[in-house]
Amino acid sequence: MVAELVRGIGAQGRSKTYHRRGLWAIKKKHGGKFPQHEKMEKAAEPAKKAPKFYPADDVKTPLKRRTVARPTRLRASVKPGTVLILLAGRFKGKRVIFLKQLPSGLLLVTGPFKVNGVPLRRVNQAYVIATSTSVDTSSVDVAKFDDGYFKAEKKERTKKGEDGFFAEAEPEQKELKPEYVENQKAVDAALAKQLTEELSGYLKARFTLRNGDRPHLMKF
Repeated sequence: MVAELVRGIGAQGRSKTYHRRGLWAIKKKHGGKFPQHEKMEKAAEPAKKAPKFYPADDVKTPLKRRTVARPTRLRASVKPGTVLILLAGRFKGKRVIFLKQLPSGLLLVTGPFKVNGVPLRRVNQAYVIATSTSVDTSSVDVAKFDDGYFKAEKKERTKKGEDGFFAEAEPEQKELKPEYVENQKAVDAALAKQLTEELSGYLKARFTLRNGDRPHLMKF
């Protein structure tokens, strides 16, 4: 082991190190020159694989996803004519009559509008309570009602300037189409024949809970 003055600097000079390592003998054996090995040829470059990431300017292609249409199952307690209690939305606490299930899985219900002010509308069955009360709805024609019937028309957006941004916008009053009014009247007239005075009062009453009420022990 060669002594070192400090780390990385040996105690012997360059010439002594040259003789100590025997480099002179290797040079003499090969005619005064150090042997040089032939450079190895570079191996053929493998075929370039497609990059994992592409530049942002490339055209985006939608991913193919497998979608399986699974219709929403209707709860066993919900049948055409069942009186439901709404638990959310604008008419929360109101009692409505279930008419049919739409292709989207939502429930088509009505107050009727003439009785408690709830028009034909769609509700999620997760936000209703089914009661034991039911009404005969066989005379109500609901074939024309589907999800497209309740879709709102798209409005064209107009660019507003600085004056329009700060100006107070007046609320627009939406007018129902005569078709909606006529359909609601037809449904109300068909249900009115099946509603008694007692049942009408039951539909008008709003469902509420008071102190001490235990919903999990109630029978609706």
